[in-house]
Amino acid sequence: MTRRLAIWLATFFGSGYLPKAPGTWGTLAAVPLAMVSQSLGAGWSWIILGSVCVLGVWSAGVTCRVVQRKDPSEVVIDEVAGFLLAMIVAPPGWGWMLGGFVFFRLFDIFKPWPVDVLERLPGGWGIMADDLAAGAYAGLCLFWIARIGLP
Repeated sequence: MTRRLAIWLATFFGSGYLPKAPGTWGTLAAVPLAMVSQSLGAGWSWIILGSVCVLGVWSAGVTCRVVQRKDPSEVVIDEVAGFLLAMIVAPPGWGWMLGGFVFFRLFDIFKPWPVDVLERLPGGWGIMADDLAAGAYAGLCLFWIARIGLP
């Protein structure tokens, strides 16, 4: 039962099993949660993100042990956490959600420093940490655009 729950959470309710680009599907599946999180305000957004992080480290670690792979592609709870982090600083609205989605996916795919270094951490920590760093980069871009504007 515990293994099933961990895998269900790590794959974000099965979205990590969708074909081709599971990270993109996982991020897309996180959009409703990000919308709810934004509507509740910054305090609740941080609580939701913290909860996803705690559950993510645990469930990703368990899933890695079960499937006997270091960073299984079907584990997408890390994308959920990274996207939520990016959206904490964004104003509400579909345009910002789309911008956050694009920025997050780009940073998650290309893994600029230190994103690439953080994924080397063991177990669920490494799985979660690199996507949180990608989310932080995406959030900085959104913050910059929202506060300063486009160049």
